[in-house]
Amino acid sequence: MKILICGATGFIGRNIVEEFLSTYNNYEVVGVYNRRPPYEIEGLKWIRADLTNPQDVGRVLAGVDVIVQAAATTSGSKDIVSKPHIHVTDNAVMNSLLFRAAFESRVKHLIFFSCTVMLQSSDTALSEHDFDANNEIHPKYFGVGWTKVYLEKMCEFYAQLGETKFTCLRHSNIYGPHDKFDLEKSHVFGATITKVLSAQDKVVVWGSGEEERDLLYVEDLVNCVHNCIEKQSEPFEIFNVGFGSAVSIKDLVHQIVDESGKDLQVEHDLAKPSIKTSLFLDCSKAKRLLGWEPKTSLREGIKKTIQWCILNR
Repeated sequence: MKILICGATGFIGRNIVEEFLSTYNNYEVVGVYNRRPPYEIEGLKWIRADLTNPQDVGRVLAGVDVIVQAAATTSGSKDIVSKPHIHVTDNAVMNSLLFRAAFESRVKHLIFFSCTVMLQSSDTALSEHDFDANNEIHPKYFGVGWTKVYLEKMCEFYAQLGETKFTCLRHSNIYGPHDKFDLEKSHVFGATITKVLSAQDKVVVWGSGEEERDLLYVEDLVNCVHNCIEKQSEPFEIFNVGFGSAVSIKDLVHQIVDESGKDLQVEHDLAKPSIKTSLFLDCSKAKRLLGWEPKTSLREGIKKTIQWCILNR
């Protein structure tokens, strides 16, 4: 089976490439890259393409059985607050082109990474049915949230028309090896790892730390991708993919400091941007239909990520 990993040089895409090549030997793996240079890994074939260009999209899909769409314009909460438009246009264009081309080429299966950005803050676990077109989206997430909803609906639309299966994975906050660890573009987990590993006596956290996140180790997400390919029976599905519980940013920072083995004070900069929401996912549907559930505890995931960062500095 020929599997095309779009965004193979990115965080999620690279983890999918490495896991599929090391664990699942019945796939021919092809990686798509554009601006970032490709890396060397045995068994991986590369193809360069601009996924906002219709001709490039048609070219890379030739002979493909499965598309894993991990290409996206992404960044952290700083850009979501100050430059929200950068998450909208390119992502809408590239995914619309990919979905149409997959349908026209009769690709067997396309897996699209959605996220939880359209969901409102909640004190209870949210299922796949806890959002519909009548829901409100947090004002800070308005553009990217409705873009994700549109793309989920496009997956459902094309699944009704042709032979291609479509899967939307509404994943929670993903962390682990190959994540962004710079302070300008990283999400809270990667930024905190960098701050802790480089700190001498203290680490400064943006905001109060009261917001809560559902954090999932990237290897668990990759395992869910594999289960979708092997076990999804319906033409279209949305699956929540998360750890299933929330941790406050304040507690997360203290856990990372503890696992680092460093003696650091934690301070909060209330002038820096943060989005005070709390949510976590009900992933019982993925367990029921795919036999999937997370295996990596937060402590174990933090430890693995710190070890990876130290080895790859």
